Amino acid sequence: MSSPPSISNPFTSALLAGALAGTTVDLSLYPIDTLKTRLQSSAGFYPSGGFRGIYAGVGSALIGSAPGAALFFVTYEGIKPRLRFLREGGHEDGSKSGGRGWSDAADHMLAASAAEVAACAIRVPTEVVKQRAQAAQQPSSMAALRFILAQRSEIGMIGVWREMYRGWGITIMREVPFTAIQFPLWEGMKSWRRRKTGRNEVSAVESGFFGSVAGAVAAGLTTPLDVLKTRMMLAKERQAAVSMCGEIWKTSGPKAFISGIGPRIMWISAGGAIFLGTYQWAYNSLAGVT
Repeated sequence: MSSPPSISNPFTSALLAGALAGTTVDLSLYPIDTLKTRLQSSAGFYPSGGFRGIYAGVGSALIGSAPGAALFFVTYEGIKPRLRFLREGGHEDGSKSGGRGWSDAADHMLAASAAEVAACAIRVPTEVVKQRAQAAQQPSSMAALRFILAQRSEIGMIGVWREMYRGWGITIMREVPFTAIQFPLWEGMKSWRRRKTGRNEVSAVESGFFGSVAGAVAAGLTTPLDVLKTRMMLAKERQAAVSMCGEIWKTSGPKAFISGIGPRIMWISAGGAIFLGTYQWAYNSLAGVT
């Protein structure tokens, strides 16, 4: 059943729904994210703040959440139909030929991966600032940002830029596999539910449940990459990913690569429910789906 859409443009619907979803999930689950960061810090949980000040750094998360999530969904929803068009043998002149050999899951995997790369342009700088406040390296997001900017006289603007994007490579290495696991699972469960019910779209509650399951699976499998990313962002000096891997293995042992896995699965499972449930609710409302 549908009602007249509030916003007929899918681009605008994805933009607004994504922005709302990103802000909602980051604010509601921020304390768990802080505890996870402190568990993964090389300084240790209690020296990094323990259970104190669990909203440290929330300012940078607030600034980055809406635009990052909006950019993700605009890219994802924009690329997905294009890939489907190509897979079904579509051409620019409107004609069709034999379809390509890839599947729906490949569409979702490629679209989500491209969307993650785009969103990381916003997400990485806010993550660097946020995690330094979370790990008690600086008292607040603003203090962490000022500390980085104050290095301009020593390392120049290029150095400041590189410092703000520290961990870019490993973040991409973490986010792309995570998303390549989560979104095909989420979309696959939604497709199964639509076939079972005969509806054109799933509800927000259904989408949230499927997002929770998909997020938990992806979170557990990508925890080692998350540990590596956190250590690189918190390190006092820039360090290559391979070098950091060796250092973690040598000083902390293999168990360090799954540190924080419990809070990460809990956080992302709950986050998947809130994020993709909120997104579905907002998207359905804007598109007039009831």
